[in-house]
Amino acid sequence: MSISASTPSSTEPTPHTDEEQRLRELGYQPVLARRMGGFGNFAISFSVISILSGCMTLYGFGMSTGGPSVMLWGWAGVGLFVLCVGMALAEVTSAYPTSGALYYMADRLGGRKWGWYTGWLNLLGLLGAIAGIDYGAALFTGALLNLQWGFDPTPGSTMVIFLCILLLHAVLNLFGVRLVSVLNSISVWWHLAGVAVIVTVLAVVPSHHQSPSFVFTEFVNDTGWENPIYVAAIGLLLAQYTFCGYDASAHLSEETSNASVTAAKGIVRAIWVSWIAGFVLLAGLTFAIQDYAGTQNSATGVPPAQILIDALGTAGATAMLLIVIAAQLFCGNAEVAAASRMVFAFSRDNALPGSALWRKVSARTQTPVPAVWLSVGVAALLAVPSLYSATAYGAVTAINVIGITPAYAIPIYLKLRAGDRFQRGPWHLGRWSKPIGWIAVAWVAAVTVLFLLPQSSPVTIDSMNYASIALVAVLVLATVWWFVARRSYSTPAAYGNAREQAEIAEGIV
Repeated sequence: MSISASTPSSTEPTPHTDEEQRLRELGYQPVLARRMGGFGNFAISFSVISILSGCMTLYGFGMSTGGPSVMLWGWAGVGLFVLCVGMALAEVTSAYPTSGALYYMADRLGGRKWGWYTGWLNLLGLLGAIAGIDYGAALFTGALLNLQWGFDPTPGSTMVIFLCILLLHAVLNLFGVRLVSVLNSISVWWHLAGVAVIVTVLAVVPSHHQSPSFVFTEFVNDTGWENPIYVAAIGLLLAQYTFCGYDASAHLSEETSNASVTAAKGIVRAIWVSWIAGFVLLAGLTFAIQDYAGTQNSATGVPPAQILIDALGTAGATAMLLIVIAAQLFCGNAEVAAASRMVFAFSRDNALPGSALWRKVSARTQTPVPAVWLSVGVAALLAVPSLYSATAYGAVTAINVIGITPAYAIPIYLKLRAGDRFQRGPWHLGRWSKPIGWIAVAWVAAVTVLFLLPQSSPVTIDSMNYASIALVAVLVLATVWWFVARRSYSTPAAYGNAREQAEIAEGIV
C-alpha cells in the first residue's frame, strides 16, 4: 500500500504557520490554542478508543452474545474493517483539518444538508460515548467499592458515582488543551502498561487456565435468540463499540501542529495499536476465567472484576481494578474534549439551539467552556434510563455506535462520489483510496443496521434496544431544527467574511 505524506522543506513556512493559514483558507479564524503535538493527537484517539474501557465494560455482554469465540474472532475481524474506515477517514481529515471534522467534510463535499445531518449524528454519537464511557467507569468503581467495603452498587448509587465522574471531567477540560494533551499522553502508556500487567499477572498467578479450544471456539448464547449467526452478529457490538471515537484526532486538529498530516496519522495509529493490544487483553481475560456462570452472575455486577477476584484474590483484583478505572477515567476525559470541540464547531456555524452561547471561548485558556458543560450535561441525561432498566447501558453503547459510525462513512462516501473533484491533502492512500473507501462504506452500512436490531428475546420494555428510538429522535430534532435554523446555518466560504470573523472574535470571553 502506498500511503504518502508530504514533509515541509526548510524553505517553507513552519507547520504551525501553514496550519493557521490553511484554517483561514477553509473559512475559520483561529481562536483555539495550537499546543498539541503529533503524539498528543494520536493519544487522544487512543485514549477515547480505550481498550480498558470498551473491552472491559462490554465483556459481560460478549459472554452472553456468542461467548469467547465471538469476542476473540469478532475483535480480529471488526478491527480489520475499522482500520479501513479509519484510513479512509484519515484521508479526508488531511484535506479538511477543522474542529467540525466529519460534518464540515460532508458539507464541503456534499452540501449543507449532508453536513447538517452528519453533524447531528456525530454529535449524538459523541455524547453517547461520554455517557457510555463514564457510566462504565462508575460500574467498575462500584465493583471496587463492593470488593473492598461491601458497597451495594444499586442503580441509584451508580448514578451518583457517574455524575461525580462527569463533574471531574468537566473541570479537567476547563484548564485548557495543554492539560488534556498531557493527560492523554500519560493515558497511552497507562493503557499499554496496564494491559501488559493485567495479562501477565493473569497468565502467571492462577493455577488453572482455560484451554485454547475454549478460548477460540467456545460459543455461548444466552440471548434468547436461536439463530447462532444472528447472535454472533449482535456480539460484534463489543468490538465495534470499543473501536469508536478515533475521530477525536480530527476534532482536535485546530489545536494540533501540522494537523494535515499528524491528525490523519493519529487516527490510523490509534486504531492499529488498539487492535493489537485489545486482542491480547481479551485473550488474557478469557484464558483466566475460572467459573463461566459465576463470572456472568457476579455480585459485583461487572464480570471482568469477578475474573480478577477468582484468579488473583481480593488484593490482586483490587490492584487490577484500579488500573482499569484509571484508564477509563483517562478515556472519559478525552471524550469530553472531543465532544466539546464538536459542540463548539457546530455552534460556530449556528447549527445548535443557543449557538451564540455554546461557541464562546475562554480568553484565558482558549477553551470552549460552555460547550464542555453542555457535553457533560447531555451525557448525564442520556444515562438516566439506567435508573429504571437493566438493559439501558447496552442501549447507550448502541447509541454511540449507530450515531457516530454512520457519521464516519458519510464523508468517505461523498469523497468517493466526488471522484477527481476531491482535492486530497498531504496524507492520502494513493491508488488504494477507492477500494478501501468502498469497503469502509459497506461495513458501516452493515453494522448500522445490525445495532438497531433487538439484542435479546423476548423483546419487552426492559429488553428493547432503545438505540433505534434515539436515532429517530435525533433525526426528527435535526429535521425540525433545520427549518428553524437553515437560514443562519452555514460553513463559511473560503477565508470567511467580515461578519463571521467579528462574531467569532466576540465569542472570546
